[in-house]
Amino acid sequence: MTRYPRDMTGYGAETPAATWPGGAKIAVQIADHWAQMHPPVRKTRPSEMDKETFVAAFGGVFEQSPWIAEGAYDLDLGPSHDTATGVHTALARVFRSASEAQRLGVLVAHPDLAGKLAAAKRLTTASTAEQSAAGLDALTDEERAAFTELNEACTAKFGFPFIIAVRDNTKASIMAAFTARVDNARATEFAEACRQVERIADLRLQEKFAA
Repeated sequence: MTRYPRDMTGYGAETPAATWPGGAKIAVQIADHWAQMHPPVRKTRPSEMDKETFVAAFGGVFEQSPWIAEGAYDLDLGPSHDTATGVHTALARVFRSASEAQRLGVLVAHPDLAGKLAAAKRLTTASTAEQSAAGLDALTDEERAAFTELNEACTAKFGFPFIIAVRDNTKASIMAAFTARVDNARATEFAEACRQVERIADLRLQEKFAA
């Protein structure tokens, strides 16, 4: 095998003086090249969307209630609505100004926690991820029986399911809140359920804007 001599001394004290146009550094050149080859993708801001696009993007933030996004779009959105908080403010304004019957419709659209729809894998993508994050897709038989009993009691008493922002909670804290709130008066529980619906929407928007 032919062996080739290797010079391991490098440039030593005679380092060549490399120059770049305009005195630029090589790191700047690399950064410029990267920027040219990977230009930033500008997302359409909510205030710049047409109605169809806006509703497609935010119609599911309030569970199966695209009419809320439709109403929010009609509020003449501006740059202040181009954030998660801004969009939430617009959506919540429509929800809060809706009739009690309309708000009840939003509550009823929410699935039972660890209920039949979850077992049949018929939840929305957002609800599936939320319940899974809280461990509600991995209940013991005893826990599932307790959730089923409380779900039935809550729906029979209030006319809508128990609603809580599961991403703010653990399986244990959800069960504790469930057990406590089933004793509420209907008006109290209606107000709390609406508050939780808004919180769920807020969390969904934060996740959407962070993506």
